[in-house]
Amino acid sequence: MIKKNKGLILSLTVASSILLTTGCSITTSGSDSGKNKGGEKLPAVGATIYKFDDNFMSYVRRAMEGASEGKINLMLNDSQNDQAKQIEQVDTVIAKGAKSLAINLVDPKAAQTIIDKAKVKNIPVIFFNKEPDSSVLKGYDKAYYVGTTSSEAGVIQGEMIVKAWKANLKKYDKNGDGKIQYVLLKGEPGHPDAESRTKFAIDTIKEKGIGVEELAMDTAMWDATKATEKMDAWIAKFNDKIEFVIANNDGMALGAIASLEKAGYFSGNKFMPVVGVDAIPEALDMIEQGKMVGTVLNDATNQGKATIELATNAANGKDVLEGTDWTLDDSKAVRVPYIEVTNDNIKVGKDAYK
Repeated sequence: MIKKNKGLILSLTVASSILLTTGCSITTSGSDSGKNKGGEKLPAVGATIYKFDDNFMSYVRRAMEGASEGKINLMLNDSQNDQAKQIEQVDTVIAKGAKSLAINLVDPKAAQTIIDKAKVKNIPVIFFNKEPDSSVLKGYDKAYYVGTTSSEAGVIQGEMIVKAWKANLKKYDKNGDGKIQYVLLKGEPGHPDAESRTKFAIDTIKEKGIGVEELAMDTAMWDATKATEKMDAWIAKFNDKIEFVIANNDGMALGAIASLEKAGYFSGNKFMPVVGVDAIPEALDMIEQGKMVGTVLNDATNQGKATIELATNAANGKDVLEGTDWTLDDSKAVRVPYIEVTNDNIKVGKDAYK
């Protein structure tokens, strides 16, 4: 009996090691057999997402899975925010016969490495959400990008802050100096979206004639828990000196709100304006509850849909835009527009996640 238990433990240990080594990849397809209803084999598309538990990317992933149903065999992998793991996953899906790749990079600088691997097999690559350098896309005729214009989110967020500030000046301007004393939760350092959203949000406020004073800015890596920790420290240090919380994404905005709630905000007359980017459903709930001023719709549904449509066409040897409503700009990118979302047009955000 003891020997059998030892054998069972050894088997489970080996099995666990194998699961860890494979990088926790999953495969979805239009049917269990990887064939369509007519019995024809579906083309395989190898895909990676930098990490599945990112708030926004979880919605992009759902959109991708829905759009792929019955059209492709989507080999979708969680790269767990590990670029080395992602490179291994790319090698694996290529070995499994992927006809095109859909890659949400962990590190945008790794784009060339992935293209070099795809080129050997003449496989098209659709990068999405994290934009590689334009020279990388131009260097391979079968490389494309699906995402947004990063600066647009910052501009819209800045305009939203200005409107809210002017409409609530007596309430928001605690020290009456006419300037916004702010803290800013930044995404991943060096990430194109984080850098652009930060720069253009603040620049837009200044261009509209409102003075600003940065009390603190730090990265929370797009993560709600890290944002709560940062906000806890800032409240302890600055307390009522903070007049606005600006977050590069909704996940961090939600983390900041959790911290503010612990400090007694959003009850009675104690309020703190918070803005984010993405318009995920959880953030829309906060807007409706009056705990968040607004956000910027980063259209997860259409980003996921466009990525799959381009990757499907590429896997079938067609022009990537065939049968779609998308267009490519000069940098070979499909740009999905951002939209301001406040309580006045909350339905726009909700409709995007139906």
